[in-house]
Amino acid sequence: MLIAERPMLVRRLARIVGSEPVAEDVAQSLYLRVQRVEDDPPINNKRSFLFRLASNLAVDHVRAEQSRARMQAEAQALLWSELAPPDPEQAASLNIELARVLKAAATLPEPTKSIFRLHRFEGLRQSEVAAHQGVSVTTVEKHVRRALAILRRARDGE
Repeated sequence: MLIAERPMLVRRLARIVGSEPVAEDVAQSLYLRVQRVEDDPPINNKRSFLFRLASNLAVDHVRAEQSRARMQAEAQALLWSELAPPDPEQAASLNIELARVLKAAATLPEPTKSIFRLHRFEGLRQSEVAAHQGVSVTTVEKHVRRALAILRRARDGE
């Protein structure tokens, strides 16, 4: 029945979700869901059940997309919102903190300094850094953790 009703189902789903490609995805989900439906107790009107199930899946999909869009908008607002510029006292404190971190970064021991630079500033994955330096990934992880600990202590003025 699902195959016979598919064109009509996809049209109905497209009206609900607003897009034929998305309706096709929901129809595929419907196919998977129908495979799990048992006929105990017997379903009297299978066609009606099929269309109700399709509508429910489409509405669930729309709600999930709306929720996802809302969360994404909130995340974007948090990430890209304008921050108030720091007052002069905060700016001075931040400059001192930055100077401590830069000084600590400059004095990182080798190979911690090179490994940290390759991973964090040049964007190499840890496995790539390990191959480049001729060490294990575990060693790279250890050096990155060490560098972060040193920089964190410098930032905190320890």
